[in-house]
Order: sequence, then C-alpha cells, then structure tokens
Amino acid sequence: MLKALIFLPVAGALVVAVFPVRRALLLWQIAMFFALGALGYSLWLAAHFDPAGPAIQMFESRAWNARLGSYFALGVDGISLAMLLLTALLTLIAVLVSRRMEAGARLYFTLVLLLESAIFGVFTARDWSLFYVFWEATLLPLFFLIDRLGGPNRQRAALNFFLYTLGGSVFMLVALLFLYDAAPGHSFAMADMAEGGRSLPLQTQLLIFAGFFIGFGVKMPVFPLHGWLPLAHVEAPSPVSILLSGVLLKMGAYGLIRAAETLPAALLAAQDWLALLAFISLLYGGILAWRQQDLKAMVAYSSISHMGIVLLGIATLNVTGLTGAVMQMVAHGLTAGLLFLIVGLLYQRTHSRDLADYGSLLGKAPRFAFFAAFALLAAIGLPGSAGFIAELHALVGGFGRWGGWILIVCLGMLIAAAYSLRVIGRLCLPGAPMQLADMTRTESAAAALLALSILTLGLWPTPLLDLVAGSVGQLARLFGG
Repeated sequence: MLKALIFLPVAGALVVAVFPVRRALLLWQIAMFFALGALGYSLWLAAHFDPAGPAIQMFESRAWNARLGSYFALGVDGISLAMLLLTALLTLIAVLVSRRMEAGARLYFTLVLLLESAIFGVFTARDWSLFYVFWEATLLPLFFLIDRLGGPNRQRAALNFFLYTLGGSVFMLVALLFLYDAAPGHSFAMADMAEGGRSLPLQTQLLIFAGFFIGFGVKMPVFPLHGWLPLAHVEAPSPVSILLSGVLLKMGAYGLIRAAETLPAALLAAQDWLALLAFISLLYGGILAWRQQDLKAMVAYSSISHMGIVLLGIATLNVTGLTGAVMQMVAHGLTAGLLFLIVGLLYQRTHSRDLADYGSLLGKAPRFAFFAAFALLAAIGLPGSAGFIAELHALVGGFGRWGGWILIVCLGMLIAAAYSLRVIGRLCLPGAPMQLADMTRTESAAAALLALSILTLGLWPTPLLDLVAGSVGQLARLFGG
C-alpha cells in the first residue's frame, strides 16, 4: 500500500519527462493529475488507519541487503500519516499555482514530483538506512530546482543549501553507524536500533544524539544551524518555497521525534538545553522577521521562530507538549504555504518583494488583501486558526515542565504579532501607488483550500488530535509522561 504511494509521483515524473509535447499547459495537467492522485491515495490511507490500533500500521518489509541488515521496510503511525497528508496537499498547491510556468516547465514538474516521492519515503521508512537514502534523495531535486529555476543569486543559494544539508547528513550517518553497531544482530530496523540504543551508556547516547541533532537541526532549522534558509527561500521559485517551508522543515522535526524514540535517556538529559535552543530560535527568528523589508525573507525568518515552538514542544517530553509540536508542524506547514503563495503571486505581478513598494491592496486587489491578512493573522496563532491550538498545547506542556519560564514564549508571540500587523498595515492601508491585477480563480482556489484547512483544524481539531494521540502517548510513556 505504501510502496504505491511512494512510487506514484515517480510514475508521474517519468510521464512528464518523456511525454512528447512542448506545451507547458499539458505538462501542468499531467502533473496535476498525479498530484491529485497522491492526495486522494493519502486520504484513502488515512481512512483505513485505526488510531486505536497497533503503533505501526500498513507495515511491509522486504530484504534489501539481508547480509548488511538493511530492509525496504515501510509503515506509518499517526505522526507520519499526518505528515503524508500535509506533503500531498502542499505538493498539489505548489503544482496548482505553477500553471503559468513556461520556461523549464518539463524539468520543473519532473523535479517537484520526484521531490514529493522522496518526502513520502522519509515519512514512511521504518529502516534507518532506507530513511537515510530517502533523506538524501530530497537534496538533489531541491538543489536543481533552486540552481536552475531560482532567482538571480540562485547558484549561491543552491550551493549553500547543498553544503549545509550534506554537512548535517554526515553527522547523522556517523550516529547511525554507532547505533548499528549496538543494535541486536546488526540491523538497521528502527525497532532493533531503538532496542540497542536504549542499552547504551548515557554518555554514548548523548554523543549519538548530538550527531542526530546536527543533521536534523540543519533541516528544521534550529539556531545556529539556520544559515541556508533565508537565502534559499528568497532565491527559490515561490511554489518551491511552499514545499521548502511547509514540508522540508518538518522532516527535521520528524527525524528528531524518531531520534527521541531511539535514545530516550539522551533526550531526558538534554531536555533543558533543547528548550533553551527553542527559546533562542523563537526570539531570534521573530526579531529578524520584524526587521525585514523583503517579504520572502520575512516569511523565512518567521519559519525559524515557529519551528522553535515545535522544538519546545518536543523538549517538554509530555503528551500535551508533544501534541502541540505535531500540531504546530501541520499548522505552520499550512500557514507558511499560504504566505509563500501570496508573496510569490505578488512578485509575479510586480517583480518586487520590497514591502515599501506595496500599499492599498484592499481597494485594488481585495482577494490579495483578504488572504494576506488571513495568513498573517493565522501565523500569530489567532483563535480559530490551527496555530492557536498548536501553540496552546505547547504552552500548557511547557508550563507543566518549566513553569513561569514559559512566559518567554509569550514574548516571542508578541513579536510575531508586531511584524504580522506591521505587514498587514503596509499592504492593505494606503501606500505606494501601483497597478496590480487581483488573484485569478485558480490562484484563489489554491489559497482558499489552504485557508479552509487552517480554519477547519482551528475550529475542529479533533480528527488530527485523535490521529496522533496514540503515537504521541506511546512516545511520552518512554519518558514517564
């Protein structure tokens, strides 16, 4: 079942790559068909998932290299299934808003579908060697999407992204080799490596976890491993930024959750240090976002701040905080996707990302004004949005662990409110005179789909909370929560 999901986008990429047509619109239609198919199949998998059932469901395993102890093993729990749904939805949105893609359309749609397949592999792998292969496989499509189709400074951005990610992956690989040596029977299976990891001395676990944290922290990104993010976001095509911020950052947080399952003693020992890094990322990202004039850079730095809340939720190691972390991963994916969608469409029309060049959207382009204001308010966790539910869980979980220190998070939220309201005022109130065509029906449909998802999870979060409850509860029990 899961192999079909992983290889469906690969089939789409092959069709796009070899289809004998030069019309970009037809290539877009083919990519849309496969992106819709992946979303529909993901929803079908979610309908067949039993939240009260076994921890890992739809498990399938085939020997990949039995002598080495490596298996093509796939399975999902509530957390990974939530990430699959997020990936499928945001890929569909990224393809949908790429209808006007003309130059390099064949290469673009092929790489986007290959990227979706690799991300599906990361979220379904139940073998660390397979996880690592899919993790590295996401690097190549993104590198070429930025390097070939990005902005004026695209080559520097692509090289920065490549070196940061590859450098972090080296530390993760070394950590995996240490765990492999400790696993019973020298196996890469996640269950076997977790059993071996928990039997290691605390100092060894901490060293291995440090390797994992560097590898996953680069992707999240966590301060001070975030250097690649602002430049990559600014130079990447806007639909690619939707995937980069909406899904790729979640891969780091997801990997950190899997590392927590493998090395629980190390997480307990490093808990307060992780919280400190979360506080720093939260404040640092928010302050830099407040200072930005470039709209894309503002959204990029705000992602660092929001992922700080995810790290804080993971660091609580209790059910409420971990639930908030997973909810924030989904909420930020949807909100950042909508923000990058709006900024990208504005840039297509004006060829400017400078906030000073905009104004009076409310009168000239009301759909732009509405969705921009909605996305920015959702980003600060306004009640009724998915971010409110996520941040509330993270705050309650953090208060249970650190008490009054959690007020630092409230300061970060105030900074987020400051830069969001500043941008809303600059975009919607009278300002620089400019001619701007409003959003088309296709663009409005893409934005409305994301906005509706944010509202649905904010007003009726029960389905997602029920989906992840079993997995989060099992993880918290490892730490006595």
